[in-house]
Amino acid sequence: MSEEIVLMKGNEAIAHAAIRYGTDGYFGYPITPQSEIMETLMAEAPWNTTGMVVLQAESEIASINMVYGGAGCGKAVMTSSSSPGMSLMLEGVSYLAGAELPCLLVNVMRGGPGLGTIQPSQADYFQTVKGGGHGDYNLITLAPASVQEMVDFVALGFDLAFKYQTPAMILTDGVIGQMMEKVKLPEFKRRRTEKEIREQCPWATLGKPADRKPNVITSLELDPYKMEINNLRFQAKFKKIEKDVCLHQEVNCEDADYILVAFGSAARICQKAMEIARAQGIKVGLIRPITLWPFPSKEIDKYSTKVKGMLTVEMNAGQMVEDVRLAVNGKVKVEHYGRLGGIVPTPSEVVDALQNKFDC
Repeated sequence: MSEEIVLMKGNEAIAHAAIRYGTDGYFGYPITPQSEIMETLMAEAPWNTTGMVVLQAESEIASINMVYGGAGCGKAVMTSSSSPGMSLMLEGVSYLAGAELPCLLVNVMRGGPGLGTIQPSQADYFQTVKGGGHGDYNLITLAPASVQEMVDFVALGFDLAFKYQTPAMILTDGVIGQMMEKVKLPEFKRRRTEKEIREQCPWATLGKPADRKPNVITSLELDPYKMEINNLRFQAKFKKIEKDVCLHQEVNCEDADYILVAFGSAARICQKAMEIARAQGIKVGLIRPITLWPFPSKEIDKYSTKVKGMLTVEMNAGQMVEDVRLAVNGKVKVEHYGRLGGIVPTPSEVVDALQNKFDC
């Protein structure tokens, strides 16, 4: 079946992209504003076409442990949730990272803390890029800014997860999840056979052939010296990911006096804010981190001696701003502007904040 151009929500796009990728299984639990992911999967009934398993678990904790089981078999498995639901999954996410199992996680963020609101937010940045659960680990984190990227990042997330044997996260929010745009869906890929999984994932627990020892998958190691060796191996892998994987977008930065730094839906707002500012004679550029981890620190730092200031725009109280400040290491003033409680800032508010904070 060929590529297809359709109009759909971001959440629906995730579901269709998962089916077309050849995903083996989805295990999840409904929560606003991402419930359409599982609803679309149920409506499409891929178990009748591609053979994909779609299961509503009894809780978020159950769903992430089902992901653990599927990932341990070398299967391409995923889950999705929204902020408080993802918090419940974090113990299992840490287990997946500690067992070096690939999987795809999707968090369509909503406002918090606590149950908060069903309105969009970007307040799970710290939770995601600083590890999330317990222990020293990182999640490859992709931040889409369009419905098309919701589609594209399913394949990219899975591919990176399997390449580096680690969980990958699509970190988005209720704006991108609920908005509708025209998207190009990829061609269908067939699911891998058990023989292909054995060849591509020799560590998988698919039964023991006569020519090898049993595969044991665990994150438990009671000998502290052996556990330190495990951790050093993890850290070496994370450093390689930081070297190999770093995606970002730059817009009008070459002649900019000020740079806006934003991800996801906030970056879309900043693109319009940049146009408004330039129409007023203020030379503004935009840097959009696409991978939030690894973070494009070097790409941001190269402008630290060329501009008068940087403004991070986030739908939170100020989280990514810390990574931008670390990136520039005091060489340029970095300020933050954000809205809380599910409020989405307007482009005019961003321009006003830029003028107020930098007197430009």
